[in-house]
Amino acid sequence: MDDHSLEEFRRRWQEELAQAQALRRRRRPEAAERRPRRPEVALGRGEQASGYLALAQGLLEGAGRPPVTAAAAAGRASRAERQEAASRSRSPPVREGAWGAEPLVDQLIRDLNEMDDVPFFDIQLPYELAINIFQYLDRKELGRCAQVSKTWKVIAEDEVLWYRLCQQEGHLPESSISDYSCWKLIFQECRAKEHMLRTNWKTRKGAVSQLEHVPDAVLCDVHSHDGVVIAGYTSGDVRVWDTRTWDYVAPFLESEYEEDESGMQPYVSFVRVNSALAVAAYEDGFLNIWDLRTGKYPIHRFEHDARIQALALSREDATVATASAFDVVMLYPNEEGYWHIAAEFEVQKLVDYLEIVPDTGRYPVAIATAGDLVYLLKAEDSARTLHYVYGQPVTCLDVSANQVAFGVKSLGWVYEGNKVLVYSLEAERCLSKLGSALGDFTCVNLRDSPPNLMVSGNMDRRVRIHDLRTDKIALSLSAHQLGVSAVQMDDWKIVSGGEEGLVSVWDYRMNQKLWEVHSRHPVRHVCFNSHSLITANVPYEKVVRNSDLDSFATHRRHRGLIHAYEFAVDQLAFQSPLPVCRSPCDTMAGYNYDLALSFPCDSS
Repeated sequence: MDDHSLEEFRRRWQEELAQAQALRRRRRPEAAERRPRRPEVALGRGEQASGYLALAQGLLEGAGRPPVTAAAAAGRASRAERQEAASRSRSPPVREGAWGAEPLVDQLIRDLNEMDDVPFFDIQLPYELAINIFQYLDRKELGRCAQVSKTWKVIAEDEVLWYRLCQQEGHLPESSISDYSCWKLIFQECRAKEHMLRTNWKTRKGAVSQLEHVPDAVLCDVHSHDGVVIAGYTSGDVRVWDTRTWDYVAPFLESEYEEDESGMQPYVSFVRVNSALAVAAYEDGFLNIWDLRTGKYPIHRFEHDARIQALALSREDATVATASAFDVVMLYPNEEGYWHIAAEFEVQKLVDYLEIVPDTGRYPVAIATAGDLVYLLKAEDSARTLHYVYGQPVTCLDVSANQVAFGVKSLGWVYEGNKVLVYSLEAERCLSKLGSALGDFTCVNLRDSPPNLMVSGNMDRRVRIHDLRTDKIALSLSAHQLGVSAVQMDDWKIVSGGEEGLVSVWDYRMNQKLWEVHSRHPVRHVCFNSHSLITANVPYEKVVRNSDLDSFATHRRHRGLIHAYEFAVDQLAFQSPLPVCRSPCDTMAGYNYDLALSFPCDSS
């Protein structure tokens, strides 16, 4: 091509380029009027053609070849678009996600790349190291890991892991790992039993029995521990029942009074029991201690000069504390089994409440309240005043391993409301001041409550749950018309007793009353665990009425009652009578309120 032809080609190309640019400028205002302008617009055919033309011009100028015309460039652009559309139709479907359109193949490749980051155990990893890693997982995470591979399944179902889970959730705490061959199955059975017990508690399914009473006697005091129930009567008799074995034929614990003085025996003022010992205090100042494992005769007898005003027994060991007049005595057996006075203290006022601090080691520790004074009594030290505010008497008391809680009554010109104070036993200072009620706090439960929670009962008819972390009331329930006399809680329910004789069971997570039962006398004792409940209605008056009529109706009306509820039975009481329901008379079915009631028929 000569120079003249090249110049002619360039001139024609520039004319076509100018026409294309002018046409594009005319189309832009029309498109802007039809739709709003977007910040970023894909290249049109004219722009693509101009791009191709610029590329072709640069190549031709560099290589000495004639430039490409606009029509040829537009044809190439149209062919490129058709090829791109064809490849788009052959490509896999596109998934619309949060970050825009994305081919499924690219997403699959990305997922496979992420799977390389999952730490699958190599065969050469030590098995003990894998167990140490898996021990931080809970039951749901172990179940998921067992579905990953065969290697992970073997590790996730190791007996050590499931035995540790059973111990952490409180199932079979006294068992060793060699007691069972499949701890995962044991864990599942324990979970199923726990669910069944909770359902029975909520739906009031189980068996209830009234423990046999003593003729011609009024119930004075009741205490229970882990299914073992002890009761003292006005006749001086002390009886013990073991509800764990359904053996309601309770033996009498003999005292050392002579037979000719049987009618002159003083009332039983206090009774306490733990897993090994039973203790009873009498109105004349005598104290009897029985070993439940050896027999029904007392192993030790202690005498005070005056009436015993308070009695405490440790739940864990054999420490016994008594308060009489202005003296507090702590008794403990030595290594040879002989009982002796471990410590003796003198206080300024008469003791109202007395409790032994659990888990104190070698030297026992007790808390005593006397009017507006609260004493910390350590066996190796003298009595120290833990709390004292003049004119604010203590109305209730409970202790745990590290803390003590007691209610105080506000009197005088400066009325601040009745409160519950929580003290640290280690620091010996006040940690929390809870509540501000008009009525007196009559009962408080700190030892059995969940961590950082405490439940209390008040004469203003309300049951309160206190949050020890925020010093606020987490829940307040209107429970009993004449005031709350006994209360206990666990991780989901509350059992409360009132002065009117009503026992109520609450699901405090739902703020709902589940069920209630009523008896004539005030509820003085409430104690429950996962599968059983012990309640006692103790009358105010200790006078026997209608002594010539020894009938169940008379006793129920005037002499007090002890009820044992069992929620671990699969059948109701009227379908499978308990030993207490078997008598020479024909048994008569009681009322059935989903919790089958079957009371014994006494021989006439």
